[in-house]
Amino acid sequence: MVSLSPLWSTPIQYAKGVGPRRARLLAKLGIVTIEDAFWFVPWRYDDRLEVLPIQNLLPGMKVTIRGTIEYCRMRTTSRRRLVVVTIAVRDETGVIDCIFFNQPYLEQTFAEGVTVLLTGTVSHNPKGLSQNLLKGPEYEILDKAGSPLDGPGGRIVAVYHETHGLSSKQLRRIIQSIFEHYAQHLQEILPGRMRERFGLPTLSEALPILHSPNPSQSVVLLNQHVTPEHQRLAFEELLLLQMALAMKRHRQVTAAPGIAFSQPDTMEKRLKAILPFSLTSAQERVIREIFHDMGQPTCMNRLLQGDVGCGKTIVALHAMVLACGAGYQSALMAPTEVLSEQHYLSLKPIYDALNISCVLLKGGQAAGERAATLVALQSGDTQVVVGTHALLQPDVHFAKLGLVIVDEQHKFGVLQRAILRDKAPWQPDVLVMTATPIPRTLAMTWYGDLDVSVIDEFPPGKKPIQTKLYEEKNRSRVHQLLRKELEAGRQAYVVYPLVEPSEKVDLQAAIEAAEQFREQFAPFRVGLLHGRLSSRDKQLVMAQFQQQQIDLLVATTVVEVGLDVHNATVMLIEHAERFGLAQLHQLRGRVGRGLHQGHCFLIHSLGRIPVFNEQMTLRVERPKDARHPNERGAPSAMTSRSTAKRRLAVFAQLNDGFALAEEDLHIRGPGQVLGVQQWGEIAFRVADLARDVDLLSKARQVAREVLQDDPTLSFPEHLALKDTLMRKWGEKLNLGSIG
Repeated sequence: MVSLSPLWSTPIQYAKGVGPRRARLLAKLGIVTIEDAFWFVPWRYDDRLEVLPIQNLLPGMKVTIRGTIEYCRMRTTSRRRLVVVTIAVRDETGVIDCIFFNQPYLEQTFAEGVTVLLTGTVSHNPKGLSQNLLKGPEYEILDKAGSPLDGPGGRIVAVYHETHGLSSKQLRRIIQSIFEHYAQHLQEILPGRMRERFGLPTLSEALPILHSPNPSQSVVLLNQHVTPEHQRLAFEELLLLQMALAMKRHRQVTAAPGIAFSQPDTMEKRLKAILPFSLTSAQERVIREIFHDMGQPTCMNRLLQGDVGCGKTIVALHAMVLACGAGYQSALMAPTEVLSEQHYLSLKPIYDALNISCVLLKGGQAAGERAATLVALQSGDTQVVVGTHALLQPDVHFAKLGLVIVDEQHKFGVLQRAILRDKAPWQPDVLVMTATPIPRTLAMTWYGDLDVSVIDEFPPGKKPIQTKLYEEKNRSRVHQLLRKELEAGRQAYVVYPLVEPSEKVDLQAAIEAAEQFREQFAPFRVGLLHGRLSSRDKQLVMAQFQQQQIDLLVATTVVEVGLDVHNATVMLIEHAERFGLAQLHQLRGRVGRGLHQGHCFLIHSLGRIPVFNEQMTLRVERPKDARHPNERGAPSAMTSRSTAKRRLAVFAQLNDGFALAEEDLHIRGPGQVLGVQQWGEIAFRVADLARDVDLLSKARQVAREVLQDDPTLSFPEHLALKDTLMRKWGEKLNLGSIG
């Protein structure tokens, strides 16, 4: 038995057959410790159970064959100086040629008379003695009894992510050796009753099957990663995170006293009488959820999701009115000056009617205006402040801050929200809002410490935006449709991508396009908006567009959030293939906000894109090449192009932001959907949030049950779970100590 420290702290380089050089290669795959190696499960499984006769092979078939080597020859090509090793393999039914490139050592491996097992895809052989050919097949050397000497063969074979210098075959050998020396030290952290409840095997039962499946396993289920063994590992990862988030939330709620807001319902009745429209049932439901939270003596931590145009701001208004009616102040923070000004201008008339003082605080204000605003906040003369990051400045003080609302919360970090929250001696209630729909699984992970409310209904009469795709050659047709809307008195956006590496090129494209539109669309007035403009100039252009002094606004993605022009009915997006689904949906949400039909036209260079329908296989696994996700490297052009086609096809068909978010999760994965910086602390080794929705729900429920019965995880059956939880999440989520 090997004497060692815990598997999670034992460096992989000390495993037999590894050493410092291979340890550096393994680190590229995320394998740093012995525990990492056990959890580095295969991403694919090859079915090599059926060995086919050589005479039955046809080009295009992926096959496994067994035969004896008749000869082995090596040569070097004259043009590219490639080393080519060719072997002829014969069984009872025929012979086939197999070739290997730039592996000269194989001349010593493939001796005449050696029995081999080969797996690969058959191709036509135009020059060799045999009709068919295997190029670069995987091979196993068999002993006289037909058993593999060099790894698994005639069975289901695990295929791992590779890195340069470390093949899947080598990884199989390393991991098999680790099982032989360290498997007895695996620690089970899930209590027996918990495993039995969901029919999950132990860790020691699951890992051997995942790395070396037996013939009774289903290759289909293995490749879908939905076997009980996969679910066992995924459940453990999800449970640990859900328990950590539940603890974090508990500590936030109990860290300092909260506010139990209470007031007569007269203020709410006055508000509803002022509003020129009725609330939707979804808005009413969410307001009840928020009011319930605000009525508790513990602080509210709630995420409000809602698609573009669903009416989140009105819901936030009700929360602020409740806080003000109870004698507290409210702060609404938005990521841009444009958005904060829009909130202020739309809310102030309502506040005035309710005799509630509301002010605006932003960067660039005149010194006298800013000073007066700060005095009013600190004295309590002002009850509501709408602002940008300017609210976070040290000289901003509140008399009685009770409610913090953060709009477009993904634009702010956790620390920024905390700074605003800490401007009160107690725990103010917090409501964070987003118009970027978040898939349910991501909401339960990244926002697992928050309660979630969803506005899943639009105001009556709102028309779905009509979305159409056009190839570049059809730009004149798009311009005709655009001109038709302008002639009807409407306004339009033309948006160009702005990507950091090519910012100057993209910016120049937008500038040149504005000049071309001025020439081609005279006498319509054309404006230009981009991030290089000063804050003052941006405000001027946006004000002119809102006041209908500009008919056509050419812009970069600075218009993604913040502009609310009800007369704008056309969003024309250039180079649409360069935008993500969430960004496209945000841009589309800029139009159709009034009484008139909205249109979104996307011009792309991808050629024909098939119409999305239920039969299309758009929801497929994300492409997996030889790189592991931890390795740097862009996907191939073909992969990017096919993904862009799939993305645009889905976008053209779906108006529902939540449906788009789910598709985006399947296409790109959680890391790209949330962004690297946000997702960096949550990296699963087995769990997949696009696949394991039900498993995540179970893990969340179990986490709450366990912590309700044993808040300090001091029961004997929870001690190993507690140790692992603190090791993985204690520092990242600032959990301190338990118990």
